[in-house]
Amino acid sequence: MAFASIFARVKGRRREPRVLRGVEANAASNNTKDDGATTTNTTTANTTAVPAAPAGAQQPDSVVAVDVERAEGGITRTSSGPPLDDHDGDFNTAGEGRDLKRGLLERHLSMLGIAGAIGTGFFLGLGYTVATAGPLGALLSYATVGLVVCAVQFALGEVAALLPVTGSFVRHAEFLVDPAWGFAIGWNLVYGNILSIPSEITAICVLFQYWTDINSSVWIITFIVLTLIVGLSLVQIFGEVEFFFAVLKILLVVFLIILGLVIDLGGIPGKPPVYFRYWSNPGPFVELIATGGWGKFLGYWSVMTGAVFSFAGVESIAMAGAETRNPRKAIPAACKNVFIRIILFYMMAILVVGMLVPSTDERLKGGGSETAESPFVIAAEAAGLPAIGSVVNAIVITSAWSASNQSLLAGTRVLYGLAVKKQAPQIFLRTTSWGVPYVCVLLFIAFSFLSFMTLSNDAITVFQWLVYLTSAGVLVSWISIVLNHIRLRTAMKMQGIPLTRLPWWNSWTIYSSWFALIMCIVILLTSGFPVFTTGGWRPDTFVSAYLDIPLVLAAYTIWKLYKKTKIVPLMDIPLHTAFERAEQKYQSLES
Repeated sequence: MAFASIFARVKGRRREPRVLRGVEANAASNNTKDDGATTTNTTTANTTAVPAAPAGAQQPDSVVAVDVERAEGGITRTSSGPPLDDHDGDFNTAGEGRDLKRGLLERHLSMLGIAGAIGTGFFLGLGYTVATAGPLGALLSYATVGLVVCAVQFALGEVAALLPVTGSFVRHAEFLVDPAWGFAIGWNLVYGNILSIPSEITAICVLFQYWTDINSSVWIITFIVLTLIVGLSLVQIFGEVEFFFAVLKILLVVFLIILGLVIDLGGIPGKPPVYFRYWSNPGPFVELIATGGWGKFLGYWSVMTGAVFSFAGVESIAMAGAETRNPRKAIPAACKNVFIRIILFYMMAILVVGMLVPSTDERLKGGGSETAESPFVIAAEAAGLPAIGSVVNAIVITSAWSASNQSLLAGTRVLYGLAVKKQAPQIFLRTTSWGVPYVCVLLFIAFSFLSFMTLSNDAITVFQWLVYLTSAGVLVSWISIVLNHIRLRTAMKMQGIPLTRLPWWNSWTIYSSWFALIMCIVILLTSGFPVFTTGGWRPDTFVSAYLDIPLVLAAYTIWKLYKKTKIVPLMDIPLHTAFERAEQKYQSLES
């Protein structure tokens, strides 16, 4: 009996709701409880009586209610919970609100927005960018992608504050664009995050080789277990763990930027100042394929995909919308903090790296261990500070693990959202009693054992090829986010809904979303352009750059034909229902 009780608790047994029927429902409408929820004036004639279900049958989420009322306009609501009409899962469903717990605070999301996705792509990828495009070319590339990211984040914040659902822009796409598009984007994100976890664990194994030759399987098992523990913990614990490691990453970035400036300005005894020496020789740009201005432009454009990879993950801060306390305030605040991250971290870091290390240094592109390739380590060793290498290595390891945790959170919540929409097996809706979708977590942990492939040198090469596939997936996600925003704003204009009804809005974001949409499409289509030049054909580069496009289009086409879905007409998007639902819920949260 004790074992059965524990198993039932872990399984997250669904609590049977009290559904009113017949005379009991009529009595409830005349004696509405005032428990802080928003209600409207109702009469007995408008009361909805729910028919009795067969004995032992489970009530669907759409009829879970206490004190059921029918409001004017046909929107069903309860005095002790949200409206019953979840629009086929486009809004928070009753099961979602019951089974998932709002445990993420504003400071958790804000820190995830600032430092959540800073990982190996940041600490180890900046050097490759400088070597390929030159210091000024790299700076301009990151600035360009940074503007795109800011536009994406503001678009995401405006939509997610209105519709804070688990799965975020995946379910927004179904509501605002086409259910088939949401299906394609959702599964694209699931597969991308499934690959991200073992790739980060692989990076951890390589980083540990900086200190020891212990077999990599030890570190693989250790970090898989740690990831499982965090993944199955209360979402509050996840938030605190990520908050701690985000603080570590921020402190490291600030330290490295200050250290870089000290080295550059001659603050190390016995070492002359560097200033902008390497901007003069070998020069601010690196030519690629061609010569002159065209070659410099191609060098700048060639690192766009690398810049996108470094920013990957910023879109995941709204994935756990149903687990965020007061998302109306928390999500916009986290999105606005992206400005801090871009200006302080990426732009300052790429500027410092470009001043400290010449683009001709072979260690930036390879030769030696992964950590030795870090431009910060190269600069510290040149300044006579070799101990910095171990400090950077330790923090980068925690950053890699933190990035894998964020991939786990984003991926499992997307999969849960797909199951809510019946686009994934319903077993993925099972949650623990403390509100974690444990079946989703176990699936992702199972795929993390792909890390053992890295015990083979050939497998490492193949696995790195798979890692670069995620950049194309990130661009597809960004395209979906800004498309959702454009459709929302256009539909609001057509339906006569003022912008002031949005929980958070800016008048200029419609223009920035169009800019981001065009830029993302162009970068996606040209990411593998070197393979189309004379002598530049490489099958692995072509596949890694473009495989994601047919995968997403195939998923979209298959689901569209199977379900016979259509692009939602702008006038048919039920925005009035969405706004009323949001206003009712936030009034309840604030009361």
